[in-house]
Amino acid sequence: MPVSLPPALELSLDLLRCPTCRTRHLHPERGALRCPAGHTFDIARHGYAGLLTGTRAISGDDAAMVQARERFLSTGAYAPIREVGARLAADAVSERATVVDVGCGTGYYLAGVLDKLPGARGLGLDTSVRALRSAARTHDRAAAAAWDVFRPFPLADGAADVVLDVFAPRNPAEFHRVMRPTGRLIVVRPTGRHLSELRGRLPAMIAIDPAKEQRLHRALDPFFEAVVTEQVEYPATLSKLDALDLVAMTPSARHVSRADNDEGILPGRVTVSVLATAYQPR
Repeated sequence: MPVSLPPALELSLDLLRCPTCRTRHLHPERGALRCPAGHTFDIARHGYAGLLTGTRAISGDDAAMVQARERFLSTGAYAPIREVGARLAADAVSERATVVDVGCGTGYYLAGVLDKLPGARGLGLDTSVRALRSAARTHDRAAAAAWDVFRPFPLADGAADVVLDVFAPRNPAEFHRVMRPTGRLIVVRPTGRHLSELRGRLPAMIAIDPAKEQRLHRALDPFFEAVVTEQVEYPATLSKLDALDLVAMTPSARHVSRADNDEGILPGRVTVSVLATAYQPR
């Protein structure tokens, strides 16, 4: 039986363009999205649109990572990060904004923005099928689509009031193309102090590049101007299970062994430290 068009996806359908044709609109037809030229893309039974074409990205979070992320985020330990991202977005746009979350994961941060903007609609893009299953049901105004954020987005020019990028890869040229001239880009990234206690006990965790801020500035500067930056830093007290999930939900999970986890992860306080910047397009 064909999958019906999820209400949130219907709400954002006008934003989408055929990934193959690049310019043609997509319309629903028998449980799929189709462009006038006949290119067809499935709507998964979990509610997200499968727009990836050609070679499939394989770096998306797997089931274990997604489950760890859902458990950890449900503790509220990262709620202040969600709050600052949502506030920076809501301060700059109207309540009826269009929000695109690039590398949306489970949709946790997108849902935070939509809660701040009662009339807004959201669309999350990610490569992970497992994460998209959660993102598609995270909020009644949040749609989700499978896409590799390093490729040109399957979105119309000037479609977004807010582009949200939280701990995610960046594609500055595409951010700029899909954003309205009055829009805002919100970028949240870790500082060198983020989770320093865990990194000290687990040397195999991926290090934070000290030149990260310089690289971010070089990449974004041709397209965007920073409006405001806020630092969010606080101690979070974690149980051992919480700390295990925190490591398991990140790319470090692929580098840290079970033995390292057993020996190096202890309950206690860790430092959460991020920078959140709102940018306006040049």
